[in-house]
Amino acid sequence: LSYEQSMNTVLSQECMRYNKLINKYNRSLADLLKALKGLVVMSSDLEAMATALYANQVPKLWEGAAYPSLKPLAAWVEDLV
Repeated sequence: LSYEQSMNTVLSQECMRYNKLINKYNRSLADLLKALKGLVVMSSDLEAMATALYANQVPKLWEGAAYPSLKPLAAWVEDLV
């Protein structure tokens, strides 16, 4: 990968951002599942995330790492994949 070309730089930055988002939602979904099973305490962030998922909205917890979008969760995930 050559960083001398601007497209390669942008592509590598987007890959890093995408991987950060994937790690964030994988970690938070695993934590939410543990909280729903009663293995860990349900924090206010996890409760807000569960409420957003139930309402088909992108959780606030993911918005910091995600691309800006006004789409509901189902369409947002479809675009992500």
